[in-house]
Amino acid sequence: MFSKSKGGKRNLKVIYHDFPGGAENFELITRFCYNNGKININPFNITDLNCAAYLMEMDKGVTGSKNLIDQTEKSLEDIKYWTWSELMAALKRCQDFFPVASSSGMIEKCLDSLLGRIASSCETSPCPSVSSPDSSKLRASCDTRSSESLKSSFLRVTWWFKDLVQLDIHVIEMLVKSMVSRNLNHSIISKFLFHYQKTRLASTSSDEKIRMVESVVEMLYSLDLSTVSYKRLFGMLRVSSHVNISKCCRCKLESMIGLQLDQATLDDFLVPSPVRAHYLYDVNLVIRLVKSFLAKGVWCLPLSRLKKVASLVDLYIAEVAPDPQLKPSKFLALIRALPDSARDSFDGIYHSVDLYLEVHSGLSEEQKMRVCSGLDYEKLSSEALNLLSSNTKFPSKSAVGALNFQQRRLKNLLQRTNQPNSFTNSPIFNETERTERKDESHDQIVLYAGNLDFSTENERIRAHLQGMQWRALELEKFCRKMQIQMTKMMKSRLSNQSNAKSVPRLCS
Repeated sequence: MFSKSKGGKRNLKVIYHDFPGGAENFELITRFCYNNGKININPFNITDLNCAAYLMEMDKGVTGSKNLIDQTEKSLEDIKYWTWSELMAALKRCQDFFPVASSSGMIEKCLDSLLGRIASSCETSPCPSVSSPDSSKLRASCDTRSSESLKSSFLRVTWWFKDLVQLDIHVIEMLVKSMVSRNLNHSIISKFLFHYQKTRLASTSSDEKIRMVESVVEMLYSLDLSTVSYKRLFGMLRVSSHVNISKCCRCKLESMIGLQLDQATLDDFLVPSPVRAHYLYDVNLVIRLVKSFLAKGVWCLPLSRLKKVASLVDLYIAEVAPDPQLKPSKFLALIRALPDSARDSFDGIYHSVDLYLEVHSGLSEEQKMRVCSGLDYEKLSSEALNLLSSNTKFPSKSAVGALNFQQRRLKNLLQRTNQPNSFTNSPIFNETERTERKDESHDQIVLYAGNLDFSTENERIRAHLQGMQWRALELEKFCRKMQIQMTKMMKSRLSNQSNAKSVPRLCS
């Protein structure tokens, strides 16, 4: 450096900004240079010396004992004999000079030694995954002694959590990448990441929070999803609502939650709406989570999981229905987020629609019809259809449609009770024939009612439909009795025929 300077003046001054280890480490470098390369290198100063040596280009170009880089790297060969506290001290110094420590390979060697000790403790003390169903059954069946054993085993596996929380996020990224490449238990990795995020989040600035949440989400996304706790993912989702993370990161987080949505509860769904939104809960979030759950197709999902999510969504719809700020389009989107095959019954949806129409009484007839289009009449019980047909909060066309479907259901029931021509002369058949004619007359009345102007004759039609409803109920009761009677007759006839065949001939 001095040889390259021009001019006759030799009183030059060199100023190092952010010198590794500061003045104390510079003094060690000076002693190294003026003491024939003899210096005490230990785990607490090796990082500073190595980084300073690379900065001052004290590399292999200098021969003999004065090559500081060679000496520090040779001292690193004894890293396996370092204590845990010595290793952590060296690693903390590495993160202070991360670019130099990373390029020199110093940080990789420290992380490799650190990971070897973590992996050995995990292998000797296996810890079951909290999110797996097998482990939950195991915990439920264990007695007090075995529970304490599991707890102590878990503590033996996670003893290093507290120390590694002190490391910066870029060092943690390198560590987790190495853990994944070494096939370390993904359940333990995910637990550490949640612990790290929860511990460090309170003491960081807003920009650091964004960086941390995005980094943790990326690392969790690289793990086996079955080992990641959905409860903690929901917790992270609530945290991210107060942090302006990127859209890509938010999509990955929602995707991880959506893929195991059948494990969620109603409380998990009740996420407050964004600041600018007027409605109470974040309905758009729930719709996106359901879409993530169905991303691979309905046919790829077990029916049991699909029905669990449907039950959860129906509970959520009932919870948000009284919100006066919830728009009809969003309410209908919630109902239609799942296919009709996911629900065995639409009675719960009917009661939610009833509550929604009661709160939003100012909706137009067209808006009410759009909301009611989410109902599947085929999956409404007779009681729900009866209530709908006489419910003044519903539009008249929906009431007539419900009664019309109820009559078609009754007609199909009557047709199933019809027997072959051998029974046409029975009194039961004649009664059925009269019932069918009566049912046809009801169909004509319903068709006629569909052509009326409901805006002017609404009350009169409702009274007429209510009378027809009671008649339909009576016919349904009669039809059930008739089915029972026909079944008994068929059993009796079959038993008589078998007895006749078994009777021996008295005469030759």
